[in-house]
Amino acid sequence: MENQNEKQNKPMTDEELDLYLRELTRSANDADQEKPVPAPDPLPKKPAGKRKPKKTRKMSRRTLNILWLLLVVIFAAVFVISAVIFIKYKIESKQRDKEYEQMAGIVESIQADQATKPTVLPTTPPPVQTYPGGLPINPPTEPTVQTILPEYQPFFDQNPDLVGWIKVPDTKINYPVLQSMPDNKDYYIDHDFYHRPRGAGAIYVRETCDVFAPSDNVTIYGHHMKDMSMFAGLDYYWDKSWWETHQTFTFDTIFEHHTYQVMGIFRTSANVGEGFSYHQFENAANEKEFDLFVETVKALSLYDTGVTAEYGDKLICLSTCEYSMNNGRLVVVAKRIS
Repeated sequence: MENQNEKQNKPMTDEELDLYLRELTRSANDADQEKPVPAPDPLPKKPAGKRKPKKTRKMSRRTLNILWLLLVVIFAAVFVISAVIFIKYKIESKQRDKEYEQMAGIVESIQADQATKPTVLPTTPPPVQTYPGGLPINPPTEPTVQTILPEYQPFFDQNPDLVGWIKVPDTKINYPVLQSMPDNKDYYIDHDFYHRPRGAGAIYVRETCDVFAPSDNVTIYGHHMKDMSMFAGLDYYWDKSWWETHQTFTFDTIFEHHTYQVMGIFRTSANVGEGFSYHQFENAANEKEFDLFVETVKALSLYDTGVTAEYGDKLICLSTCEYSMNNGRLVVVAKRIS
């Protein structure tokens, strides 16, 4: 017993102490490795189906209200602009009809007055002077000066571009006809008789045509207005039964009265390289070229009128827009008969 107690109380050597400390360290490490590592706390999950805060809903509703307000303002602006354009169109249309009706009234009044005046018979010409031997002496001739017809003089004074007057019975076509010029050929597309800017423009002759010579073919343009004014009345010629009772119309120059007979009605495209270039035919180089133009008109015509033309006849093409094709034209072709 004494030996064991002495052995227990005997101090440890350095080697024994070092070995003992190593054993304690190894035991501590083993204990740490066996101890479970606590899992990190999971991130908080957003509760399913949770509604947005009330403040966010209010902002979305406010944005929607602003969008609706903008749409209402835009639609209102479009409506107001459309209404203004429509009202302006109606006012101009009424004013245009009234002005042309007054002009036509003046023409008809003067014509009626001229018809009641007695016809002035030509005086007996003086005897012809002769040389000895009986040969007539031909005095130098003076150039003939044409006189403007009385019914057109007042309007020529207002606009010297006036070259004639066209009237198609039972339509609104009863208008002065103006001459466009090569240096400003599109002027009367959007200017009226009084030189005012107007969408309806005026009735006018192609810039290179001569109504006085006249050209073998004279092309006259007019807009196709929704109120059936200007050249929209040409639409009646779509119906053959209407043509049968309206085969003639008048186109006077400012110097002479003339009547024309309709020989063909056709539609074509005005696009370059498409359709029939009727407006480019003005003076035939020869009889063959004239006949080819007439044959083309007859071939394209919506129906057979039984009316034709021969080399030497004077033709007229009344041209307006036509909407069954892209950039379409409706053309009524007629020949002078008096």
